[in-house]
Amino acid sequence: MKIIDLSLPIDEKAFEVHKVEIERVDHKAGVEKFNRVIMGKTFLGRIKYLLGQRILKKEDLPDEEFLSLEIVHAPVHIGTHLDYSFHYGSKSENRPSKTAEEIPLEWCYCDAVKLDLRHKKPTQTINSSDIEEALKKINYSLKPFDIVLLNTGADKFYGGPKYFSDYPGIDVSAIDYFLNKGIKIFGVDTMGIDRPYRFMLKEFLESKNPQLFYPAHFYGRKREFIHIERLANLEILPAFGFKVICFPVRIKQTGAAWARAVAIL
Repeated sequence: MKIIDLSLPIDEKAFEVHKVEIERVDHKAGVEKFNRVIMGKTFLGRIKYLLGQRILKKEDLPDEEFLSLEIVHAPVHIGTHLDYSFHYGSKSENRPSKTAEEIPLEWCYCDAVKLDLRHKKPTQTINSSDIEEALKKINYSLKPFDIVLLNTGADKFYGGPKYFSDYPGIDVSAIDYFLNKGIKIFGVDTMGIDRPYRFMLKEFLESKNPQLFYPAHFYGRKREFIHIERLANLEILPAFGFKVICFPVRIKQTGAAWARAVAIL
C-alpha cells in the first residue's frame, strides 16, 4: 500500500486573499503563558501575577521547558477543504442547506478517478464535453460514489499571486454530468471552482449578468453537491485504481471544513 498526500497546508507565510495567522508559543514561552492563563482566572491571581509571583517556574520543569502551543486564526477555506451546500446559500434543492459537519463520511472514502485537464486555460471553463473526452482517453466509466479529481496543474502556483489568477473554472454542465452519474464529491487542484476573479468579476461588472458571477458555487442552491478545493500532487496519481480519503474536520455549522485528503494505492 502507498499513501499519497493530496493536501495543501495552512501556511501563514503563503500568499492568501484572506488573513491567516498562526500564533506560535514555543516551549520556553509556554511556561509564562501557563502562569498568565491559570493565575488570570481569578482577580487575586491576576494581582499576584502582576506583582511577579508565579505558580510554575521553568526550574520546576524538565529542560526548563513547558508544552508548545499553536493557535490558528484562518478561514475554513484556507488549505485543502471540502465545501458543502451551506457555503453556496441558505437553501439547496428547496431545503435548508447542510453544513460541513453533515457530510456523510461514507462518501469521503471511495474509489477515485483522476482526469487530466491541464490543457484548459485560465480564461476557460471545464464543461461536460471536456469530462467525457477525458474519460474516453483513459477508457473509464464513472460509477456512483466515485470521487472525481480534476488535474489542472494549478497547485504548482501555490504560495504566490498566480495561484489566485491562473486556473480554469468548472462549468455547470460538468457539475450536472457528475451528479447525473451518482457522483457525490469531486475535487480540484485550484483555489476555487469558479473562474479567477480577474475574469469573472470583470465580466459581471460590465454586463451585470448574475449568471456570470460565481455560477458554479451558486448552482449548489439548485442541486446539492460537495467539492474539494486546493488539492495537490494529482499528477503523481494513476488515472484510476486507487481510493481517496477526505474526511472533513468536524467544525460546528460551517459551509466548509479542512481535510487531510490522501490517495491510497
